[in-house]
Amino acid sequence: IDHARLVDAQDRDLPGTAACRAQRPGAGDVVGRPPGLSWARCGDTWPMDSTSQRSSDERPSSELTSEERERLDGRAEQARQDDAVEESADIQLSRAFHRSLISGEERLHRSLPNMSATGVVGGMDVGIGVLALLVVKEATGSQMLASLAFASGFIILTLARSELFTENFMMPVTVVLTERRDGLALLRLWATTLVSNWLGGALLVGLVMTSIQGLDATAIEVGRHYPEMGIGWVSFAGGILGGVVITLMTWIQRANRDMLAQLAIAVVTAFLLAAPPLNHSVVGSLEMMGALFTGHAPFGWIDALGAVAWAVLGNVVGGVGLVTVLRLVQVGPDTIRSEQHHADRAHEIRQG
Repeated sequence: IDHARLVDAQDRDLPGTAACRAQRPGAGDVVGRPPGLSWARCGDTWPMDSTSQRSSDERPSSELTSEERERLDGRAEQARQDDAVEESADIQLSRAFHRSLISGEERLHRSLPNMSATGVVGGMDVGIGVLALLVVKEATGSQMLASLAFASGFIILTLARSELFTENFMMPVTVVLTERRDGLALLRLWATTLVSNWLGGALLVGLVMTSIQGLDATAIEVGRHYPEMGIGWVSFAGGILGGVVITLMTWIQRANRDMLAQLAIAVVTAFLLAAPPLNHSVVGSLEMMGALFTGHAPFGWIDALGAVAWAVLGNVVGGVGLVTVLRLVQVGPDTIRSEQHHADRAHEIRQG
């Protein structure tokens, strides 16, 4: 029992002077009081042992100095705040998990046209980011500035509620692992979104390379990076990191409803993907397409497809294995069990 809290509670519940003078030990005792703690009742004390030296926690409130009162009050208030923060964090985590399941259910059961259109638009959004990257890099020669410009695509992606293939590593996978069903629906979602991202991105990048002159050399410089890495540990590690970064973005955006927070993490994620650059199956594929559309790329379509396939594998390992599974461990088995076969979730999806 926290002595400070007990004294503070007693101070708030002091009886009248006459009544409290008539009280004796045992009247109104609190179960579980610690040894050595004295009861404080309107300035009277009844020691529970023979200890003559009492700390400020054990003395009645009437004997405390103003400094000691402030210290005890501050300790009690801090304890209440710590409990509130801990409870609030647990509640926020549970709510974020619940919202992730709702969104995951909705994504898994979309119609094929809806799924395809969302993926095409998502690819076009990233294509706009590639446009900004190429233009800024051509004008400044700075990879860092170009990477910041690339974030424009992810800002649009967030505001437009479009989707990338790798954004489906968190919420739909959470549904499959929690409910132990819809595995085929997950594969359908992944395949449809990935192909749609490529189609939308190819359309946008093709228009960029056709309509804007003077970007060929920069596009080749940017796009050749991935085939030159080849299929090996370096490119695979880059793919793992790419999956981790994009899946963390998905989780953070789902946990925060504040739009400024969502945009901030989108900018950070885009910069981290473009600056090193990391090996991301959609971003990298669009950059390679930009080089291939020039007609002078030092690699071919087969090389690009091999690099993308390797990136997909690394993204899945990083996004699902290192983020989604660990987030489920963080949520805890009790919360997961409470969400299994949740009757209200289908209703919330229909209402949303």
